[in-house]
Amino acid sequence: MQRLSDIALIAQVVTLGSERAFEQLVRAHQEAVRRFLRRLTAGDEMRADDLSQETFIRAWQHLSDFRQLSGFETWLLRIAYRVFLDDERSLARTPLSLEGENLALLENRAAAPQQPREGVGLRHDLDLALSTLSEAERACVVLQCVEGQSIREIAIIMAMPENTVKSHLLRGKKNLANYLRNNGYNG
Repeated sequence: MQRLSDIALIAQVVTLGSERAFEQLVRAHQEAVRRFLRRLTAGDEMRADDLSQETFIRAWQHLSDFRQLSGFETWLLRIAYRVFLDDERSLARTPLSLEGENLALLENRAAAPQQPREGVGLRHDLDLALSTLSEAERACVVLQCVEGQSIREIAIIMAMPENTVKSHLLRGKKNLANYLRNNGYNG
């Protein structure tokens, strides 16, 4: 049902230039885009919001390029991933870089594993664990485990073969599980 609604709204935007229809598309998909970008940015909500805004600007500019080869959300997440990669390059970051406070937290946790924390602390720990993965591993894990995307959809979003996605998922989940296990999370 959402797919048909998206197609109708896209048609209104492309043919009539309807800003109202685009606003509806944004409202329907902004949480998924923000959630994906928050995980890619290791919980940096301000950066994720900026990248989300840039994602929707690019979507508006290129909406006529949408060919319905995948779902609209898959198309948006592909744009979001490219926006994230562009931002990483502009900041001259390496995929595994950790800065300041996060690096200190990671070093402290590695030296002395603590008991798991609930709520916000747990989410922070997960973001910190995700930040130890490569960009590709992190994106694949987040797309599958948080966004519920299929391997085929992840391959489209990340512009890579399905077998490469599977390899990134396998390594990423293994590294994530090892990190969490070494830092007091059992199970």
